[in-house]
Amino acid sequence: MLTNKSETLLQVEGLKVYFPTKNKVNGEPVVVKAVDDISFTVKEGETFGLVGESGCGKTTAGKAILRVLNPTDGKVIYKGRDIAKMPMREIKTIRRELQLIFQDPYSSLDPRQSVYSILKEAIVCDRKRHSASEIQERVEDLLRHVELDLSMSDRYPHEMSGGQRQRLGIARALACNPKLIVCDEPVSALDVSIQAQIINLFEELQSKLGLTYIFIAHDLAVVRHIASRIGIMYLGNVVELMESRELFNNSQHPYTKALLSAVPTVDYYEEKNRKRILLEGEVPSPLRVPKGCPFNPRCPKATAICREQKPELRETSSNHFTACHNI
Repeated sequence: MLTNKSETLLQVEGLKVYFPTKNKVNGEPVVVKAVDDISFTVKEGETFGLVGESGCGKTTAGKAILRVLNPTDGKVIYKGRDIAKMPMREIKTIRRELQLIFQDPYSSLDPRQSVYSILKEAIVCDRKRHSASEIQERVEDLLRHVELDLSMSDRYPHEMSGGQRQRLGIARALACNPKLIVCDEPVSALDVSIQAQIINLFEELQSKLGLTYIFIAHDLAVVRHIASRIGIMYLGNVVELMESRELFNNSQHPYTKALLSAVPTVDYYEEKNRKRILLEGEVPSPLRVPKGCPFNPRCPKATAICREQKPELRETSSNHFTACHNI
């Protein structure tokens, strides 16, 4: 949730991430346009949600923002400095402030290290001197933050449940005292009851520590609960950007409306009477992005201009931006 702070912490402008392939067309190499010219801002203390189907480029965007992947083009301005083109030796000076929480809590943890060892490694990587008592105190403090029993410091990842492993992943990120955390579908691999606990934990930590999140997910209901603003991605593009309360009440892009129509509801009569929007065809390959609007082959409202000209993300109502020619 957005705090009373309003400073822009992160500004993404025209971010592109292309991956070259061995294929060529007319002598030119074919590239995979995983992220194709996206822009948005994230304010200090808020949670910005990035939503889309698998393969839409949201995880790639998150990694490019952190410079885990090098952007092909565009700007990633963090605290007034463009880190997209910053040399790696300078990136290392702010690396601890930018952290990533992974989707799979098990594969992201070293199975040969105990909880204590995993957290210690993150604590001492600042190359400062830490006494054994300082490390022990910090480890215990991190475990309390993520609501893990102190006795778990001697356990290994395979001895923990999925929810406990994800809490450990969160604690490892917190060990670096971050300002911005990219959460890459951090609850998608967990049971529904555990998902709610982890989401509540994220909110509590944000309130206590003043954290800023980019929350990547494909579950609209989850993102609606935790995010203050939401960006909808399709085939490497942001097609709609709005405040969270607008998502279910005033979505405008045909793709967003189709996503919302697929969200299940527990109300029997509402579920029975509502109409699903069934999109025709498959998501095009990022190797062969359609000309014009990337959504036009599946869009029920596509017109001639949609097949020729790519729409720009423009403000269609207050703080609501949509990339569509027909709105």
